[in-house]
Amino acid sequence: MAIKHYLQVADLTLDEYDYLMQRARIIKDRFKKYEPYHPLLDRTLVMVFEKNSTRTRLSFEAGMHQLGGAAIYLNTRDSQLGRGEPVEDAGQVMSRMCDIIMIRTFEQEMIEKFAANSRVPVINGLTNQHHPCQVFADVFTFIEHRGSIAGKKVAWIGDANNMLYSWMQAAKVFGFHLHISTPKGYDIDPACVTVEAEHYTVFDNPSDACVGVDAVNTDVWTSMGYEAENQARLKAFDGWIVDEAKMARANPDAIFMHCLPAHRGEEVSAGVIDGPQSVVWDEAENRLHVQKALLEYLVIGKVDN
Repeated sequence: MAIKHYLQVADLTLDEYDYLMQRARIIKDRFKKYEPYHPLLDRTLVMVFEKNSTRTRLSFEAGMHQLGGAAIYLNTRDSQLGRGEPVEDAGQVMSRMCDIIMIRTFEQEMIEKFAANSRVPVINGLTNQHHPCQVFADVFTFIEHRGSIAGKKVAWIGDANNMLYSWMQAAKVFGFHLHISTPKGYDIDPACVTVEAEHYTVFDNPSDACVGVDAVNTDVWTSMGYEAENQARLKAFDGWIVDEAKMARANPDAIFMHCLPAHRGEEVSAGVIDGPQSVVWDEAENRLHVQKALLEYLVIGKVDN
């Protein structure tokens, strides 16, 4: 099988996602039944972190071990990347010593360069522009709770960040429509948009973006790397909290989603994130299951067991 990387949502086709969703369900069921499953025995995942993480590290590291393989954690302090080694050289070297690589970094350009020089698959654990593994897990979670996402409506309330751009790609791949509401000054960057306008609608009023949707999604107002802007963002995002009033404008069976960590009282009210419509804990757990399916697929290809 030719090397396939997963650097953004659009890197896989709908058929591939359908297969991976099926595999994730099977792998999750085995996990719940404590059934050993080791298709990646003696395979090694290298995880490179330039940005801190809880869910990304835990889900990839635990997932690789559960599949029978080994996971090695590196950050910039532990590798020559932190001392200015060219990304292209790091890709050449690391990929000769392992079977798959996950990188969580700042710029998408860095991971693209790394992948171009890698002899093994590379997975985007997060960049400033894309967060494909999280949105993959989110779509999987929606399907678990509400069935097919095709033809549905999903609201994004908040910052135009990596999560939004991955959701925009997902709207095209999976065939749903995205409602977007961002504060003035934190609007969509046209350079980051890779899908046609027919797949999304922009709303000035965040409450209006929630009308008739099947899921409401948000993220922290100040992502990693933007801490210096925190006070300005708190002022600019006033009114963009996902609260009970906004959820009431969505469909009665709409779910609330958040990639975590969350700040109750800022981007989401405690009543929403801890309420009956919230599926955030399932989202977090499902990072483990969809990534195990992804690791299996990228390393050994399709399986039928």
